[in-house]
Amino acid sequence: MASNNPSAGTKFREALEDGPLLIPGVFNALVARMAERAGFRALYQSGAALSAGLAGVPDIGLMTQTEFAEQGRYLANAITIPVISDADTGFGDALAVERTVALYESAGLAGLHLEDQQFPKRCGHLSGKTLVSTEAMVAKIEAAVRSRRDPSFVLIARTDARAVAGFEEAVDRALAYVDAGADMIFPEALQSTDEFARFAEQVSVPLMANMTEFGKSPLLSAGELGDLGYQAVIMPVTLFRIAMKAVEQGLGEIARTGTQRDLVERMQTRAELYDLLGYADFERRDRDF
Repeated sequence: MASNNPSAGTKFREALEDGPLLIPGVFNALVARMAERAGFRALYQSGAALSAGLAGVPDIGLMTQTEFAEQGRYLANAITIPVISDADTGFGDALAVERTVALYESAGLAGLHLEDQQFPKRCGHLSGKTLVSTEAMVAKIEAAVRSRRDPSFVLIARTDARAVAGFEEAVDRALAYVDAGADMIFPEALQSTDEFARFAEQVSVPLMANMTEFGKSPLLSAGELGDLGYQAVIMPVTLFRIAMKAVEQGLGEIARTGTQRDLVERMQTRAELYDLLGYADFERRDRDF
């Protein structure tokens, strides 16, 4: 029997209508659940956080499409709000993109973004990137459009052209990607507020901005980006960086003192964890059975 529940892609599109939509990156299912409880309406799976957290490797295209899809499924199953995911360069040519879309859809994700870098890719805010041709990226977008089963599954085209070939090339590529069927455009590593504004003036589909720390873009608020014409704002690695710094500090204190006593007040309590896990409901169902 068909479900009457809206798909993840439909939920994401509905959330965009009330933008600017602030989308934190989450790196495991419990963080996703925390973010939903905090009131966020959509979440993001970052390739950088996935690479670092799951395998301890940099974001240079080493993770596979199945690893992305599997981790995305954990996130999507833990919450009721939509999750969009990084899909790097699509993990291959246009035929690989077809499989990527199928895997991501079956995982329950709301959408993905593809980037126009050559493999091996680089973090969007680092030097050394190279681009595929516009025609090659258009082919990938067309393959993604034709292979999705749910027309609401959101296809976001990311262009890294600003850092490689200049601002106008980024605009030209974005317009070509829109013509190929992209639902949204993600201009990576724009370098000023003025560039964000000029890009939005020239590209008239929903736009997504990346507010990553320590990068080339100024850290603008969701409200500021909304005023400039952006419908979605991702903070892909923010929570991961906060968590990693807290762990580093905790390990240092334990190594120095030989005890965690002074760290207890900085911890999530057992009760808070069990509440987030829904532990009482598991116990109730166990008794019922």
